[in-house]
Amino acid sequence: MSFHRGLRLAGFARRHLGRMAQGRREAMGHLQRPDTVGLPMPTFVQLRVTNLCNLRCKMCGQCALSSTGMSCSMNCPKNLRNGPCGGVRDDGNCEVLPEMKCVWHEAFAGAQRIPGGIEKLRTVQLPVDRRLVGKSSWLRVARLRAGEPE
Repeated sequence: MSFHRGLRLAGFARRHLGRMAQGRREAMGHLQRPDTVGLPMPTFVQLRVTNLCNLRCKMCGQCALSSTGMSCSMNCPKNLRNGPCGGVRDDGNCEVLPEMKCVWHEAFAGAQRIPGGIEKLRTVQLPVDRRLVGKSSWLRVARLRAGEPE
């Protein structure tokens, strides 16, 4: 293994462990909040840790992963949900966080790998409803499809 590959793997491991720790902190915070409604604790922990580690999920409550090439648009420092800003660098990195790939650059690459993904990128996403932050968007969609009120 080359030295540079080793450094990249070490960086990945550090970020992954950091996301795991963040997920655990948020799950424990959920346990300590008296006003917790919605998900039973085991379901919340499972969703939170899985989503954070695998998708860098921000738990916005309005997931659009299927429309954004499996790249969470909430990871954009500007929270842009409908395409990149005008500041994407030539190498595809973010203008706000130069060490990070632009979320929309990743979204386009991901959409190319998904059948019908480019067409889904054209879907206009509604602004984030901040009242839903921290709630499961998957359960929300299932409830809406079942005809339950929000």
